[in-house]
Amino acid sequence: MHAIRIKPGSKVNLGSIKPSQTDGLDEKAGREIYTKQAAELGELCDLMSAAATHSVLVIVQGMDTAGKDGAIRDVFARVNPAHSRAEAFKVPSTTELAHDFLWRVHQKTPELGQLSMFNRSQYEDVLVVRVHKLVPKSVWRGRYELINAFERNLSMNNTIIVKFFLHISEAEQQERLLDREEDPLKSWKLATGDWLERQHWSEYQKAYEDVLDKCSTDVAPWYVVPADHKWFRNVAMTETMIDVLKPYTKGWRAHLNEQSKMRLAELAEARDQGLVPRNPRKTSKK
Repeated sequence: MHAIRIKPGSKVNLGSIKPSQTDGLDEKAGREIYTKQAAELGELCDLMSAAATHSVLVIVQGMDTAGKDGAIRDVFARVNPAHSRAEAFKVPSTTELAHDFLWRVHQKTPELGQLSMFNRSQYEDVLVVRVHKLVPKSVWRGRYELINAFERNLSMNNTIIVKFFLHISEAEQQERLLDREEDPLKSWKLATGDWLERQHWSEYQKAYEDVLDKCSTDVAPWYVVPADHKWFRNVAMTETMIDVLKPYTKGWRAHLNEQSKMRLAELAEARDQGLVPRNPRKTSKK
């Protein structure tokens, strides 16, 4: 039930990854697993936030209707909103275009103890700009290494980076666009541009393959998530997040234990000096 982790330097062929695959899991079992996973992920994020020695950056990319909004809502449903935030990167503003392409993204990266979820990201500047030829090839081609360097810098400053590509089929995208037309609660999402972008499907697939090839690194790996089935998408992403964060828990707990000892020592000293009252519970036990 794992998302597919892309090994650094590997050659990716999205056509060989079936967007509708579910690893033999049925929907009922998948939803039961997800419910437990979501609670566990929430607990892990609480621990990360309390320790505040790391931050977590989750990047979610995909074609239109791939389910980026839904994935962020569902996968992180049990994460404390006080310690997390979602950021959506739309068409750059005039001010943003007046800076380097990473400027607007860097401002939204998480501080220690925080989880940030990017709906689209710096990768739009090697995807949309490439497909629509908004900048010369010599410009966007040089951005892969700039992005890798940017993510290495974040990692060196204790940001845990997880990047998800939601992989849907062209047929599934068409069904989702048509569903929006028929559902009054979803029709507000309709945009003629979504249909026009479908004309560039193969170009986007190639652009994403290059992103996965060139920008999946040890410190900032890409995961391909078969996303035709939303319930499986949730299971695969939540499981991946748990697997990524679990190795850090020992260090987080050790840090919190040390912090607890320091705080208790400070409190004991303040009581010895008569600055704060004694603990009545301890006094009553003597």
